[in-house]
Amino acid sequence: MTTIVLADDEVLLRTALAALLPLEGDITVLAEAQDGQTAVEATLRHRPDVLVIDLEMPGVDGLGAVAQIRRARPEQVVLMVTRHARPGVLRKALKLGVQGFVSKSAEPAHITSVIATLHTGRRWIDPEVSALAVIDDCPLTDRELDVLRETGSGYSVADIAGRLHLAQGTVRNYLSNAMQKTQTHTRHEAARYAREHDWL
Repeated sequence: MTTIVLADDEVLLRTALAALLPLEGDITVLAEAQDGQTAVEATLRHRPDVLVIDLEMPGVDGLGAVAQIRRARPEQVVLMVTRHARPGVLRKALKLGVQGFVSKSAEPAHITSVIATLHTGRRWIDPEVSALAVIDDCPLTDRELDVLRETGSGYSVADIAGRLHLAQGTVRNYLSNAMQKTQTHTRHEAARYAREHDWL
């Protein structure tokens, strides 16, 4: 028996998976979460074998939730479900120790088998996810992407500095480099450019 916490902001998909996964395999859904922060709380409270989490959620996204969980529970096994396998996102997730990726279009039976694979200590990345992720033409560094991601969320330079534990001057340098590399005039244009090119 494998226990999971299921986190996805799409109610229909989440409830469907919660109903179907136990029918496909030896799975017990301990809790469901509709956003990243609830996913963190549910995972730390229920301590599932595998956390099945959507990448894109309101507020704290899948990556942010996994980063928080990793600090408190470094051994947590994570399966990330995504529609868009952006190279930068996949890299960041792998650095956080995410063991598996499946596409949101996957059949419940496939997701069940991937959960079982991860539970035995192995990794799994869907071929369509990895194919998209290896096409990486991003000239920006991870830190430049971090500050653009925060910029895109509407944070000021001072806020970004606080959130990323950097000096404000360092944040400005990263933003300036990013604007130069993307040939844009403002940090918001640079963030938009990076998003349009699937770097964020």
